[in-house]
Amino acid sequence: MEDIKIHFLGTNGWYDTENNTNCVLIDTKDAYVILDAGNGIYKLNTYITDHKKPLYLFIGHLHIDHISGLHILNKFHFKNTLHIYSYKDFKKYLDVLMNNPFSLRLDSLSYPVEIHEITLGRHENPFNFTAGHLLHISKCYGYRFELENKIIVYCVDTGICKEEEPLVQDADVLIHECSYMTPQHTSWGHSAPIETAELAKRACVKKLILTHFAANIFMSQKDREEAQAMAQNVHKDTVSAKDGMTIVV
Repeated sequence: MEDIKIHFLGTNGWYDTENNTNCVLIDTKDAYVILDAGNGIYKLNTYITDHKKPLYLFIGHLHIDHISGLHILNKFHFKNTLHIYSYKDFKKYLDVLMNNPFSLRLDSLSYPVEIHEITLGRHENPFNFTAGHLLHISKCYGYRFELENKIIVYCVDTGICKEEEPLVQDADVLIHECSYMTPQHTSWGHSAPIETAELAKRACVKKLILTHFAANIFMSQKDREEAQAMAQNVHKDTVSAKDGMTIVV
């Protein structure tokens, strides 16, 4: 069985610095799974080399730093349909954004795009995955993927909440946001290193990867290393992501 590769194309929250806004690519034997469409999505063509694999894009919510990269889709010339997944009523907002005068219509791209509105809970198509509600100021989904006998969980943007616990339980990899250096329990719903590591430890997560670092707080790689060290005091197998990093599962 081939290894799963997780490529971090964008690891910032809010705005770009030397790192782009959030986008992750999971490269499996059978598919490419893209998580969020921040500006880091422009790097996809560097990593998508097998044009026979299907393409699946999962979007957690509609804040601009998670969908701004949709404007970049015209750069690509995929051979397969791009399937985009998000919550119910997502399409009506996407139809406004991906239209004149904001951007190109999706049906004007050189490849087909299909929109899939999904409900909370477990799904079996195109593979086994679960969508769960996160704690954020606007409606936001986290995702638990069952890919080639591995469980990979993606929770961005969110404060630590009870809804996360069944999603992250016993995950091989938990990709979790880390917008703050210390907990800030506001209505925005974001997380900090120690509380995220505590969640991972409670849930028996094997590897924790911190990402979605608020650009105005984590202003250098040293700041990310500090967050990593704080989290490692609680959950040893923790790493802070940066653009261009690849994790093999």
